[in-house]
This record gives sequence, C-alpha cells and structure tokens, in this order.
Amino acid sequence: MSKRFALKTLAALGVMAMGTLLMSTGAQAQQKLKWAHVYETSEPYHTESVWAAEEIKKRSNGKFDIQVFPASTLGKETDINQGLTLGTVDMIISGPSFAARTYPRFGIAYYPFIFRDGDHLIAYSKSPVFQEMVNEFRAKTGIQVTAYTYYGARHTTAQKPFTNCAGMKGIKIRVPDVPAYRATPEACGANPTPIAFAEVYLALQNGTVEAQENPLTTIEAKKFFEVQKAIMLTGHIVDGLTTQIAPHLWNKLSDAEKKMFTDVTQEAAVRATAKIKAREAELVDEFKKKGLQIVQVDRKSFQDAVLKNKPLTSMGFTQSDFDKIQAAK
Repeated sequence: MSKRFALKTLAALGVMAMGTLLMSTGAQAQQKLKWAHVYETSEPYHTESVWAAEEIKKRSNGKFDIQVFPASTLGKETDINQGLTLGTVDMIISGPSFAARTYPRFGIAYYPFIFRDGDHLIAYSKSPVFQEMVNEFRAKTGIQVTAYTYYGARHTTAQKPFTNCAGMKGIKIRVPDVPAYRATPEACGANPTPIAFAEVYLALQNGTVEAQENPLTTIEAKKFFEVQKAIMLTGHIVDGLTTQIAPHLWNKLSDAEKKMFTDVTQEAAVRATAKIKAREAELVDEFKKKGLQIVQVDRKSFQDAVLKNKPLTSMGFTQSDFDKIQAAK
C-alpha cells in the first residue's frame, strides 16, 4: 500500500509541477504593454485605441495585453515621445511634429496650408514619399510608424474676433512648442506661447494667453469654448496623428505580428478619422448655439503672410517633398 501511495503521490506532484510550469510559461508568454496619448477618453483617438488594443489581444490569442493610458496620465506629449526610446511606453499616438525633433523631414506635414483637406492628408499618408520618411525615421530611431489618423483642420479661438492676418497682430496665442505651429501666428505678428496641452484650459481661463488654435473637435473635447468667445475658421493646418511603436517592442515582433499590429492600428485610424470628419461637420452650428461667434476669415491673407515671412526653405523643408505631397491623391 505504501509503495502504491508513494507512486500516486509522486504522480500527483508531477502533475502539479507540470501545471505550475505551464502557468509560469503562459504568464511569461503574455506581454503587458502600455499605449499612451494626451487625448480625452471621449475622443475617437482613445476609444479606437481601446478597440485596437482589444482587437490585438484577440488576434494574438491573448499574447499582447495592452492598456491604453489617456489624457497625459503617462506624461505630456514630449514625455511619451521620449518614452518610446527610453522604454517606458510601448506605443503612442502623437503628432509627428514631435518625431520631427529627431527626424525633421516629418515636420513638413505641419507647414501651413500644405494640405487641401483631410482627404489630401490621408492620401499623403499612403504615398511613396511618406513611406520613404517612415523607413528613414525607423532607420534613425528604431521607432515604427504604423498608422495616420486625421486630427482635424486647426482653427483659432480668441476673446476678440478678427477677420484676417493683420487682426492677429499682438495676440498672445498658445501653440505647441513646434516651429511649424508657430509659423502662422509669427507670420501675422502674433505672440505664440508654447504651453503644454493639459494646461491650456487654465491658461485661457486665467488670461496667461488670449487665444489658442486646435480643431473643432478638440475645442469641444477640451472645453475651450467655455473660456473663449470667438472661433476664427483659419484652417491654417490640416493636422494628423501617427500611431508609433517603440523599437524594444517592434524588433521582437514576428513578421506576422508586425502585420497584425499594422493592420489593426490602421483600421483604428480609419474608424477614428471617419468619426472626426463627421463631428467636425456638426460643430459649427453647435458652437453657434452655445453663443460663440463663428468668423469666416480671409484665409489668403494668412497664406500670403506665411509664404512671405516663413517660406518653406527657411524652415528646413524641401521643395521636392512639398511638390510630392501636393501631387498625392
């Protein structure tokens, strides 16, 4: 009996050991990833990132467990961009203007009036010239850009309305700390003031700045309409966001996994783009109902000032890239 009991005990211990080994192997196999951005939980950039995270988990049979961190919870936009290189985040959604600090060629997408509209920006994101930039950026930094989402046409809000470039003179306006964002206000004689995105509402509320510029959807999401009286439809930059994957993650993915991450993030970008376009179309009337003054401006006056005072080459961009972007359809 004792011999049989000993054999059963050994067998049971063997099964337990095997189970423990399988559990530990499974735990090691699952990768917990951090996906960061600076946008609100109500915005499509967040809701579609959450969808993409769930979709990647499903398509990878649970191998990749991605948590999305919204609204600057893992840092300001500069911080999360640096985090890709430092290894503190695995994925981000961010304007390529921040990537342009290490790869300046990306910055041309922020040259004022370079895109006709959102469709033109998306065409650019599928063009050979953009793919060339993506490859060069990865070669330089190791970071992979997988998708491009339409962010919206950037318009200007202020306490006092104006109708042309000259009317912007002297206004203290918040812009992101990027040369291309400063170009239009500087060309018009305004005083652009870089302030972190998460701090803009308070800066407008307490008068640190008088104005800011962002797409209508962001003006809604960040509630800037509560602390501004007029929206000037300057449309000076048609903006986009890129989905980026850190080198420490990208380099460990198999070819099939790289394709899966790319496919899913691109699907999420298409979904978010459609929602942003639809919401943009509704917001002018909604802001009017909230009592804001909506001003149609002389956009040519802004464009002429930029071409004269901030020419393409003065910002380090090339006519060749500009021409290729203009040709994208």
